[in-house]
Parts: sequence; C-alpha cells; structure tokens
Amino acid sequence: MDELVPGGNLPLPGGVLTLGVPGPFDLSALVTDDSGKVRGDGDFVFYNQPAAPGARLSGQNLTVDPAALRAGASRVTVVVSPAEPGAELGRLPAPTLRVTGPGGRLLARFTPARPQRETVLLLAEIYRRGTTWKLRALGQGYADGLAGIARDFGVEVTQDTAPSPTPAPRRSTRTATDPGTGGPMASDPGAGTETGRFLALVNSARAAVGSPAVVLDARLTAAARAHAADMAAHGRLGAEGADGLSVHQRVTAAGYAYLAVGEHLVSGPRDAAEFVEYCLSGERTRRTVRDPAFTEAGVARVPDRRSGTLYWTALWATPLTPAGLARTAAEVLALTNAERAAAGLPPLAEDPPLTRAAQAHSADMVARAFYSHTAPDGSEPWDRAAAAGSARRTIGENIACGQRSPAEVVRGWMDSPGHRANILKPAFTHLGVGFAGGGAAGTYWTQLFGA
Repeated sequence: MDELVPGGNLPLPGGVLTLGVPGPFDLSALVTDDSGKVRGDGDFVFYNQPAAPGARLSGQNLTVDPAALRAGASRVTVVVSPAEPGAELGRLPAPTLRVTGPGGRLLARFTPARPQRETVLLLAEIYRRGTTWKLRALGQGYADGLAGIARDFGVEVTQDTAPSPTPAPRRSTRTATDPGTGGPMASDPGAGTETGRFLALVNSARAAVGSPAVVLDARLTAAARAHAADMAAHGRLGAEGADGLSVHQRVTAAGYAYLAVGEHLVSGPRDAAEFVEYCLSGERTRRTVRDPAFTEAGVARVPDRRSGTLYWTALWATPLTPAGLARTAAEVLALTNAERAAAGLPPLAEDPPLTRAAQAHSADMVARAFYSHTAPDGSEPWDRAAAAGSARRTIGENIACGQRSPAEVVRGWMDSPGHRANILKPAFTHLGVGFAGGGAAGTYWTQLFGA
C-alpha cells in the first residue's frame, strides 16, 4: 500500500477500482479526454447523476473500470465536497482517499494538506499513459464549489436541477413592462418583447410533448431579474450570487412558495430564440423546459455593461398548495414502504403529530438557514416530536436537502447506510414526512420515524 503525497503517482492494476472517502463527504467524478474537458453533461458523475460508462457512485464509494470508460476517455478526476451543502472543508476532518483494487486489496491512501475555506477539492485523478493506467494525488481546492470546477472542465453551466443555492439582490432599473405579468422588466430595452417570444417558444416546445402551457408569474420574474442582474454586475454565471444568496432564496424572498423548482442560467444568447434553443439543446436542460409538473415561469435578461454580454435567468416552478404538499408526503411514504416491503418488513403508517414535527423542521431549516438534526435552539428530533403531541417512545430522523423529487430523496436515503437503517428498522411503526422549498439547497426533506 502506498501513502501518496500531492503530485505522487503509482501504476494501477487492471480491473475495477474502488475509491472512498470516509466521513461527512460527497464524492463526484469528471470523465475527460486528454484536453481535460468533458464531452458533455453525461461525463459528470455526482449524486443526481450517479453513473456514466465505467464509473458509478454507490453511497460513499466511487467504482471506476478504466476499460469500460466511454470512447476517447483518458482521465477520471475525483472530487470531494462536504455532505452539508455550502460548508467549508476546513470545518471538517481532513478527507482521506482510500483506493482499493480487485479483491479489495488496499492500493493507496492519500490525505491532502488540510483545506481551509475551500468548498470542493480535486482529490486525485486516474489517467492513462500509453497502455497503462495510473493514479495521481492532487489536492487542489476551489472556494466556489462545483460551479468553479464545472467551468474549468467544460460542464454546461446551465443549472436546471441541482442542489443549488440562493438568488441575488434586485438591481434592475424599470424601463419596460412585461405584457405577461404587468410587472417591470430588466434594465434592457426590448426585454418585454423578448419575454413574449420566450413564452411562445417555450409553450410551443411543451405542447409538442403534451405538457401544459406555463404562465408567467411576477414573483418568479422579479427573482429571475434579480439573479440575472447580479450575474451581469459581476460578469459570471452561478447559482449563488456575489451576495451569498441563491436562486432559490431569491424565489422565496419574492414571496413565492414552491413544491418544485428548476432554473436555467445562461450567458451569451442574443435573443429569446437563441436562449430557448440553448435550453432545448441538452437532455437535462430540455427536460426542465418540458416538465409537465411546472405550471409557472419567470424570465429575465440583463446586459453586462462592460462587455454587452446578456445574462439570462429562467425559473420554472410548481406552486406550493396544501394538496400538493400532501401528495408529495404520501409519495415519500409509499416509496419508503416499498423499500420495507422488499425487505420483508411491515409498512409504516402516516402519523399526524410526526408529520407536523417533520414539516416544521423542514420549514425551520429553510427559515433559519441551517441543515442539522439539532436546531439552533438545541432541540432534537424527539423534542420536536413531543412538542407536536407525539407519544411515540422511540424516535428516529432522516433529513436531506437538494433532491428534486420524492423518488430522488428516498433513493438517496437508501444509498446511505445510516439513513437506510432508519427506513428498514423493524421496530418503527409510524412515519411523518416534511418538505420545504427555499434556502441555499433549494429543497429540504425530513422523515420522522416513531415506535
């Protein structure tokens, strides 16, 4: 077994490799050719897209089979980030990469210099030299998260799904009126006309696949305008503005409560036709435009006054309603019970007091900008359950953030040993589910188990 230092490398045996980083971390990977650029979004392996040819995420482990990588691939870069969105790596234990080969033999270990304010670290790369594959230790940090890495590796920075952070300040001047909402448009002559074109093009694309038309919402438009203005003012794309606000925080700050949300952040298109064409050009971005769940939208474009480049933000949303929230909770319960049934366990019953406590905790995480089982006032899951009127003697809790659907969040919990143990605990008999949209990550989920 080799203990690597930054820049150190070693030849790798043939077969499948397993890379893991124990602790409160997430792994992701980028598959590239010799240019160091991805071929497309499918080359980015992360929690929302856990597999690509030759690479797969499963819980905290990444498996790589160099022989099965896509044609032309010559490098896999391994990335580590905090499991808690937005956290600085310096607040956590130093990440240690363990690399094992066929048969579980430990090949190498690498602990980089302790990060400080970085939120993402390029940990190592698997690369080809001639006919041999090697491992090189890196340890390069980024303070601007996965967005910075995406820019450097050529991943589209059109952000339509992503556990992603908060919108920005409102800075536009009111020079036009949006005919769809009656609200002010961005500081761009002709923006009102472009908004109408955007809506017509989008609804034409949705009609082609049987999705209902979306309507413009003034609050979503205001949030889009604020975020586009921040990006234009600082000359960079990002789901988080220079003021630390995420797109999702801008949406909730505008007074819009959502059950589901999506976004496109793009620079460069000169008009609505080019922007919509770009949004329809990739599988993931196209899926957002066509998603039948979305019923309302907002769009804005703001020019960078130095370069003239137009910065666009489009927001898509399903408004929060009591019925929609109940359907979402019921779907999480049904998916959870399907996992229990597959393990031969009885189903959990919905429990109103646990549901109230779970919903309050999700809403609290958004309102007070934290992500933890322990609230800022020190309350724990069992405290919250009792305060909601629950008489259950045994309490367990799963939380998650950033996932965009019940299926995605339950799948994520099942991929995590600790969360999976709660879902499959034979003693649990009841469940409450909570969901809230907003905050840095966009969505916050809570499962509160009781027995």
